[in-house]
Amino acid sequence: MSPSPDLPNSERATGGETEDVAPVAFEARILALLPQLRRYSRSLTRSDTESEDLLQDCVEKALVSRSQWRGTNFKAWAYRIMTNLHLNAHRFRIRHPSVTTDGSEIEDLVMTSADPLESRKLMQSLASLPAEFRVVLTLVVVEGYTYQEVADMLDIPIGTVMSRLSRARHALREKMREAKIIPLRRPR
Repeated sequence: MSPSPDLPNSERATGGETEDVAPVAFEARILALLPQLRRYSRSLTRSDTESEDLLQDCVEKALVSRSQWRGTNFKAWAYRIMTNLHLNAHRFRIRHPSVTTDGSEIEDLVMTSADPLESRKLMQSLASLPAEFRVVLTLVVVEGYTYQEVADMLDIPIGTVMSRLSRARHALREKMREAKIIPLRRPR
């Protein structure tokens, strides 16, 4: 992966992980993470509107809290902010229930298939997974993070990441079998 041209030379040399970050470089990092943060917020909320709200809140919180970043792992820091915001909102909704009118589910997840019906069944299967399984599955399989990176982002032990991923894969396999989705394997 090549360094971002928006980062100063001192940050390019270290992969962009330095202690003192100029405001422009900090904002450039946030902008570079937007696609990944958007996918992550989508996997957390399963709703277009809620995911955009969560993304906006996360970016705002990161910009306001820029002085709290210690320069170790920017992605993990941003993901942790989003996770905390989502958990806080979830707790609030449990304490203060309301009726939602948003009918859009995870229709535009980054999945493609030749058969639209199969894609829809797959997305419904993903959406039906418990949130903690879906989040780990998304971070490892879709985003390509290592188990340790996911453990750091979610502030959970690595064994929990492996356990949740295994359970998520098993549950997804079962749901796909129930939905009669036949996985096609590439010839070896």
